[in-house]
Amino acid sequence: MSFQILWLCRIILIVTFISHGSSFPDQVGYYSFMKDATFAPMFARFDYIVIGGGTSGCALAATLSQNATVLVLERGGSPHDNPTATDIGNFATTLSNTSPKSWSQLFVSEDGVYNTRARVLGGGSVLNAGFYTRAGDDYVKEADWMSDEVEAAYEWVEKKVAFKPPMLGWQTALKDGLLEVGEFPYNGFTYDHINGTKIGGTIFDDAGQRHTAANLLEYSNPNSIAVYLHATVHKILFTTKGRPRPKSYGVIFQDANGVLHKAELAKNTMNEVILSAGAIGSPQLLMLSGVGPMAHLVAHGIKPVVLDHPMVGQGMGDNPMNAIFIPSPTSVEVSLIQVVGITKFDSYIEGASGVIFSYSWTRNFFDGVLNYLNEISRTTTSTSLSTQSITDFFKSINPLLNATIKAGLILQKVAGPVSRGHLELRNINPNDNPSVRFNYYQEAEDLEKCVEGISTIIKVINSKAFSKFKYPEATIHGLLDLIRSVPTNLRPRHATSVLNLKQFCIDTVMSIWHYHGGCQVGRVVDKNYKVLGIHGLRVIDGSTFLKSPGTNPQATIMMLGSICFDFNLAYYTFKEVAWKVKHLLYVRIILRAYAVVRMKRVKGKLNIGKETIISETILLLTRLKLSLCQRRVALLLFYLLSVFIVNLQIVTYDYPYNPT
Repeated sequence: MSFQILWLCRIILIVTFISHGSSFPDQVGYYSFMKDATFAPMFARFDYIVIGGGTSGCALAATLSQNATVLVLERGGSPHDNPTATDIGNFATTLSNTSPKSWSQLFVSEDGVYNTRARVLGGGSVLNAGFYTRAGDDYVKEADWMSDEVEAAYEWVEKKVAFKPPMLGWQTALKDGLLEVGEFPYNGFTYDHINGTKIGGTIFDDAGQRHTAANLLEYSNPNSIAVYLHATVHKILFTTKGRPRPKSYGVIFQDANGVLHKAELAKNTMNEVILSAGAIGSPQLLMLSGVGPMAHLVAHGIKPVVLDHPMVGQGMGDNPMNAIFIPSPTSVEVSLIQVVGITKFDSYIEGASGVIFSYSWTRNFFDGVLNYLNEISRTTTSTSLSTQSITDFFKSINPLLNATIKAGLILQKVAGPVSRGHLELRNINPNDNPSVRFNYYQEAEDLEKCVEGISTIIKVINSKAFSKFKYPEATIHGLLDLIRSVPTNLRPRHATSVLNLKQFCIDTVMSIWHYHGGCQVGRVVDKNYKVLGIHGLRVIDGSTFLKSPGTNPQATIMMLGSICFDFNLAYYTFKEVAWKVKHLLYVRIILRAYAVVRMKRVKGKLNIGKETIISETILLLTRLKLSLCQRRVALLLFYLLSVFIVNLQIVTYDYPYNPT
């Protein structure tokens, strides 16, 4: 019996640490654990190394820091360095600022479509239009995620970043117009992805201030996390010594002064490098580290080739967007995406109003496009895009124009999409953009969805509900020609596109910045996001998606970062049990296990199963303040302990605990 009691004491010590977590107050804007990479040591060890402090990386790091030491390497700066830049009124200015040290890194796909990569803590959530919505139930099921954990993770995110939008005149007219043309049912305000018309969430608060994934770092344990800014990772380090397959063990990163630093994983088999650099950065960095299509890596002189992984960089998708600009005879509010029509034909109808137009930032953006094309033309001959549309555009606008335009923009986004492209290296500089082709509308199915989406927008524009915000004399052909005259991309224009909606979709396609793929589940990573063929390396970000979730992926990407996918992420729950035992309340779990078994003893026989134990204890567990991962581990330990009690037949002893 003394052995049994000793074993129970050990279980108590382990379980009591499960509820250990962050206990420091929220700190907005500044974190004591956040520093410029120039202050980083030349060498350090951590339990986890997260590459990329973006939309998923911040959530992931905050979660892991509860029970492990975590290093976050972010190549950009902090959004809190310039708080006004994230105000809703500065959305376009911030997004279009593509100067070398800005938060927005311009790239132009081989399709001739402008796009951007975030280089700032918080990632794309610092730059986007702010719409917050969850993935649909079908998406969660297809991804093989546990729905209860997904729900709890979304709620964890929403406590920090999600709000109900104000819904003023223009957005209300858009909502009513969608309902008038038959986009039923009306689902009101909801974060859920449901067919019909709804008001979604926003990451802008009532004051118009943006909340981003960087705010999720408020959940972190400040004693076990380090975030280095302006830290560009050059490569992931691997070892094959004594192993049948490679294992990642660290990274090399460079600070803003050009100094190289090395970070390695602490000596434990459970430790991991986690790549969260986004759909462009993650496949690019895998290739730069020697993991990718062998012939392509050899052609760029990358040595050694760690693993021939031909699917890295494949399956790139970007949801095509097309829009119609509608000048308004009456004033409109400044609003970004708030209302969405989720159609049955897989096109999402959304809108924004009160565009703040500035000649200076427009000029700066297109100058950036021209400079970008000049730079890549020196190193490649694959891009031959015409810039005549940009030249023509600036001949037609007033250089003194700087105002809030009385107008709105209604857009359609194609769900999926079905069309797919690929990513390749241009060079071996991690600061440069790789070559990306998305093949917009290559598949007829995507093009048909666009046509139906634009047709629905036209109906909304002509609806009675929207009539207040459209000039009576404005024609649909005139509105289509207006958007055709704007250099929304570098693709050829056809005069007939105003009469042919398929051609209009092809000619005026834009990005809504929801690109994904390149490290897809089942092709590059397994269902637990571990890179196939490599130990100790995961990818957790939008590059793993087979298609974009919901009408905006940011909520799901943040959620993804906060989920504990398997029990090895709970290892550090037990790591320092001996000196971190704080919550003796967990003794109740042990005693509850005994009591449940004792109650189920009938005439000397035991009648107990897994379902009984879990159902009897789930209320107790939910009353305790546990993370998702901690809850799962507690349930497992509880079950194993109960089975142990049953097998040792110690239920005849009376314990000082009455479960009733």
